[in-house]
Amino acid sequence: MKQVRKYEIQIFKLNAGRHDFEFQLDDKFFDLFDNEIVSKGKLTANVSLNKSETMIQTVFRIKGSVELECDRSLDLFDFPIDLERPFIYKLGNEHEELSEEVVVIPRDTQQLNVASIMFEFIGLEIPMKKLHPRFHDEDDDNEDEVIMIYSSEEEEEMKENQENEESIDPRWASLKKLKNKE
Repeated sequence: MKQVRKYEIQIFKLNAGRHDFEFQLDDKFFDLFDNEIVSKGKLTANVSLNKSETMIQTVFRIKGSVELECDRSLDLFDFPIDLERPFIYKLGNEHEELSEEVVVIPRDTQQLNVASIMFEFIGLEIPMKKLHPRFHDEDDDNEDEVIMIYSSEEEEEMKENQENEESIDPRWASLKKLKNKE
């Protein structure tokens, strides 16, 4: 629990105006969360906070790298993170999430713990397909190619459809020609 307190901002004591905070996010930070995607990294998070009577506007700037495992080779590699995200805390009567960027917090809140928000922002930067940098050029070349593979069942269905079209009663075929002219 002591580790989580490192990421708290005492907002009750802050005067109205702008305040800046800096946090070092290392392996101990990622240990706070049960996550298999990111477990190691070295980042610096700068949090700019602008407090007013009705809200607290924050901007998170996080820069550094996290260690990921390549989906293709299972090799570990450093993935660079460089992000800037706004987040707003509105002061209200009870805790409520209005959107992804806006949360209502009680007016008597003493401190904000920004650890989970920073972790979420980092998680959103991780690509779905984690490839070691040595595979990036190789992967880009294959994206343009489209390969279609038919199974034997699909081929049989296609042949049956063609045979059915060819074996249409000649009277219907002449009606079909009239329909196609329209």
